[in-house]
Amino acid sequence: MKIRIGTFNLFQFVEPPYSWYTKKEKFTIIEWEEKIAWIKKQINSMNCDIIGFQEVFSKDALKELTKELGFKYFKTVDKAKTNKTDELIYTTTTVAIASKFPIKNLKKVQTDFSTLKKHHLDGFFKFSREPIKASIMLPNEKELDVYVCHLKSNRENEFEYIFTKETKLNEKLEKVQKALKDGYSLSLKQRLCEASSIYSNIKLNKKPSILLADLNDKEFSVTIEALSNKKYHEENLKKDDYLLIDAYHLIKKEVYNPHPEFKGINRTPTSYFAGKGNVLDYIFVLLEFDKRKKNSIAEVISYKVLNDHLLKNQNGSLLNSDHAQVVCEIEFF
Repeated sequence: MKIRIGTFNLFQFVEPPYSWYTKKEKFTIIEWEEKIAWIKKQINSMNCDIIGFQEVFSKDALKELTKELGFKYFKTVDKAKTNKTDELIYTTTTVAIASKFPIKNLKKVQTDFSTLKKHHLDGFFKFSREPIKASIMLPNEKELDVYVCHLKSNRENEFEYIFTKETKLNEKLEKVQKALKDGYSLSLKQRLCEASSIYSNIKLNKKPSILLADLNDKEFSVTIEALSNKKYHEENLKKDDYLLIDAYHLIKKEVYNPHPEFKGINRTPTSYFAGKGNVLDYIFVLLEFDKRKKNSIAEVISYKVLNDHLLKNQNGSLLNSDHAQVVCEIEFF
């Protein structure tokens, strides 16, 4: 059995007359209709059975939109809040999930309080956007748990380390530990607590699981280590041991007629900042989705980034999105 699953940051999905964050930030009716038309076109191009959405303010409008496109099931675990003095201004956003298969159960992801001390977070903690854990009944009568998250962004442009493929976990931990202790980056501290709580929830889960995520952090980041690597959380482990793996790494990369000086395939960015492309949007799967493993239950057979709108305008547009969409096709054995 094959299913297609995707992640889609909608970029300020706010139905007029509502606005986001400030009174002047809102769509006209014509702009909104154009944005809706583009989103429908993208969802049709994604051709998914399950989609996780980020930056959802107007959840009823999104529910209606996805229903028109064949998604019978739609859920959120939170409601976007409005300004106390002006109910037409949204001050928070949410994530959502749409599915063509029945959503049998829906839960919030609980905070792993043990991780707060590890990351030197004092005082009250809550997710910047409540993640979703949805149990979905597949046509083969098996359940799949799909998590959707949108981790804390770095809007303050605080200092954060940039790591590469060659950077070892110990080096990442050593550098980040000082930043956490000395309070260099409160956003990173929040993001690591969020990622660690999702990790803990998935680790305790007994069902096949997939995470659809806007991590607001780059490839090879320490956030991904907190989300996926057991060694990040268990100091006694001597080597990396991954609970989750980025689905991108389970796909064979095809190269046609490479140039003699070909150095390798560059990963397609899902977002741009100051002219530099970054991968912020991901689909993570359990290691059991790696067909090379003895106990594998499924295989990732395709991975696609829908980024035509970013090729035209790297910054995206409020009338479409400033993120690319990521889609995987998965075959269950």
